[in-house]
Amino acid sequence: MSNSTKYIFVTGGVASSLGKGIISASLAKLLQARGFSTTIQKLDPYINVDPGTLNPYEHGECFVTDDGAETDLDLGHYERFLNVNTSQANNVTTGRIYQSVIEKERRGDYLGKTVQVIPHITDEIKERIQILGKDGKYDIVITEIGGTVGDIESLPYVEAVRQMNWEFENDCIVIHLTLVPYLAAAGELKTKPTQHSVKQLLELGLQPDILCCRTEHDLDLTLRRKIAKFCNVSPNAVIESKDAESIYDVPLLMQEEELDMVVLEKLQLPRKNTPELTNWKEFLTTLKNPETEVNIGLVGKYVELKDSYKSISEAFIHGGVANKCKVNVKWIHSEKLTSSNVEEQLGGLDGILVAPGFGSRGISGKITAVKFARENKVPFFGICLGMQCAVIEYARNVLGWDDAHTVEISDDCAYPVINLMEEQKNISEMGGTMRLGSYACKLKSKTNIYEAYNTEIVNERHRHRYEFNNEYLEEFEKNGMIATGRNPETGLVEVVEIPEHPWFVGAQFHPEYKSTVQNPHPLFTAFIGAAIKNKK
Repeated sequence: MSNSTKYIFVTGGVASSLGKGIISASLAKLLQARGFSTTIQKLDPYINVDPGTLNPYEHGECFVTDDGAETDLDLGHYERFLNVNTSQANNVTTGRIYQSVIEKERRGDYLGKTVQVIPHITDEIKERIQILGKDGKYDIVITEIGGTVGDIESLPYVEAVRQMNWEFENDCIVIHLTLVPYLAAAGELKTKPTQHSVKQLLELGLQPDILCCRTEHDLDLTLRRKIAKFCNVSPNAVIESKDAESIYDVPLLMQEEELDMVVLEKLQLPRKNTPELTNWKEFLTTLKNPETEVNIGLVGKYVELKDSYKSISEAFIHGGVANKCKVNVKWIHSEKLTSSNVEEQLGGLDGILVAPGFGSRGISGKITAVKFARENKVPFFGICLGMQCAVIEYARNVLGWDDAHTVEISDDCAYPVINLMEEQKNISEMGGTMRLGSYACKLKSKTNIYEAYNTEIVNERHRHRYEFNNEYLEEFEKNGMIATGRNPETGLVEVVEIPEHPWFVGAQFHPEYKSTVQNPHPLFTAFIGAAIKNKK
């Protein structure tokens, strides 16, 4: 078979969390800079249909695309590096694969055949891999396979890759990411784990074309030749992936290792122009040489696992660079925040962000944080539940409605200032049923939100079931909290502000999902700007 799109598969071995997503995004950035239209997809081997119902402690944050797909957080890296939107087609799970196959079997699509892992599950995987390749937009599709080679759940994916490697002989390559650990007692790097990992792949019928070796120390030529010899790859295809100061260093490190050139050679593609990456280098220079710094408190209930707020922490970096400022994030557990320790925890901060989330755990701490920021005139940014907490706090402490709450926590409160959305009231299933994806928001002029965007209509991504209760809007606005952003079709309140406060913005949407290296999000840029002003 011949195929106009080239496919690169990225697998992992030895250990999880080696950074397949960052390597994939870095390679894609280099290929994009050479003039190739490139996209990345993630195959996740778990049986959940999507990560939408997963606790962030299990899998980090749930990233949301413009088309409303709840996806793996690696898609956030793909967008931040490439500055190109992803979609539902960029994330596939085992749950979705099996769901589709079972639905086809129930419809009789298989004409009475016995439905099996091979060929039916593997055919479905191959079909999903090629959706992006067949739409004519991409020269190269990079497919990252979650988990580690040898995991029982990833076997069908490896088999599907083996089949595609055979079917599209010159149009597919495999990059295998492994670990080359340093044993301090022996004083040397060890290649045996990499050898064993490649051997496992070979047992499954798959020969890697390129090895990306994660390491804390330099791989010398002798070690590279040894790895090449035992793993059947050319020495120039043994790529060193050394620990980096920042994930944004990795594309440049991979360029030094000539990963993109080796890939193009293996795929028989022209080299085109050499990647300049001028803007990327300027971003890194500013990141490493800030002119000022601020301390921002991030108040959330999953702070033990930083990946739970990955897009927010990266948006802080982008917004910081836009202000030539280093952002020091103080992670504050909302469950442990009380009126008695709030001064100790939040005092001295230049800005406070109250993070999104679901459920009652830690909500009183978030409300306490909002009160502190409002009363002490500290720049405040609330996202989704953070915005809702700002509304509840204002209702209780300014309007005097002690029993104001969200019906998510208290469905019989006297003042349900945050209510269930109308279209959500008859929904019983949890997965994929929220208000998801991109919606328009009309901004009020002469406000903080308008000054940040400098435009009247914006489109932002949502992930929520509950909304500001418009029955109380008049009362709020009369008393100093105004709606400065609303959905033009439904009238839903998207943004609230307190004009008397130096910078107090609560947004129902998730601006962090759209912040990239090339386009730092205006709201994060404005919030950090306000924090710098507050510090001065």
